[in-house]
Amino acid sequence: MAAIPGIGRGWPQPGRQRGALAKRLAQAAPEMTTAALAEIEARHPWFGELDAEHRSWVTLVARAGIDGFVRWFADEGRDVNPADVFDAAPRALMRRITLHQSVDLIRTTIDTVEGQLERLVPRGDRSGVYLAIVQYSREIAFGVAEVYARAAEARGGWDARLEALVVDAVIRGEADETVLSRASTLGWRSPAAITVTIGEAPAKDQAVEAMRRAVAAHGFDLLASTQGDRLVVVLGGHSGTAGTALSVITEVADHFGPGHIVVGPEVSDLVDAATSARGALSGIRAADAWPSAPRPVAAEDLLPERALAGDGHARRMLAREIYGPLRDAGADLLETLVAYLDNSGSVEATARTLFVHPNTVRYRLRRIAEVSGYHPADARSAYVLRLAVTLGRLITS
Repeated sequence: MAAIPGIGRGWPQPGRQRGALAKRLAQAAPEMTTAALAEIEARHPWFGELDAEHRSWVTLVARAGIDGFVRWFADEGRDVNPADVFDAAPRALMRRITLHQSVDLIRTTIDTVEGQLERLVPRGDRSGVYLAIVQYSREIAFGVAEVYARAAEARGGWDARLEALVVDAVIRGEADETVLSRASTLGWRSPAAITVTIGEAPAKDQAVEAMRRAVAAHGFDLLASTQGDRLVVVLGGHSGTAGTALSVITEVADHFGPGHIVVGPEVSDLVDAATSARGALSGIRAADAWPSAPRPVAAEDLLPERALAGDGHARRMLAREIYGPLRDAGADLLETLVAYLDNSGSVEATARTLFVHPNTVRYRLRRIAEVSGYHPADARSAYVLRLAVTLGRLITS
């Protein structure tokens, strides 16, 4: 370290005078450390909440800071790095106390040392020693900022890699207890309702962090990773919040890149999130077939497109969950549905085909909507129902 400007203008002159002061300060270092720790405990409640091990580490840092000042003062600010005081304690201490608490620690220690100077340093030499403390504390401040900045950078890089591994395991269907443990270190609280969303990756690096803050405001956990040109988001909330998850993704849709955003079905555990991921992946591959799809869109709303794109699971869902209930509800509903679709959605023409009253057709159409969740009078629903009937007949025949 280069000599600090000011030597010879405010500090005691080199030689015996400064050496004698440094020796006196060194002899008083244990006493100043004890006084500093007593003041830290009195001023800052967080210190009393630390366990014995962490309090001992704080003691080491305080003593190292005082000893470092004495050496630095004796050597005129050369060849002593104030940031080295933090090497006295394990790096784990930086994870236990915050940057704000570290600043409190440094400030209180410096204040205590200054308070001891009146009895340790002759009046004529105090201004020089005070100047040295100001300069030393400045270097300490830069040192602690550097320590925390390096730790944050390293932790951020490690967290990003760990998060990418967790998301990749979910996509591959390889999530297990190890993956759950890794996710928990990232703040994942094992929510009961989990969905996987896939969209185009954003151009801005800050987009994911902005998304993370936005979903946290709704009480959701989020894991995200960019895979190629896609952004995969694992969202977790309370059970039964699938619709809410879709609305939350709608709020943060601008943080995705342009193009479709597909939200997979809800599952109850991160280990089962591969099911949601498969739906989202299938949906994103088929979404171009529905240009007017909402953004975001649920994977289940893309069942026809997914089925036509070769998704066997989507075909089975259409046959089992739409065609099956209609078939089991009675032959009249399926017959009416097919006749209604064949007659281009005309109630009167359907009634003539079936030899029933138009009101009977209207009643059966309402029943079809109640049983299947799709109303034949809606164009999109009619498309889903038509394909469901076709696939149902093929699969069950």
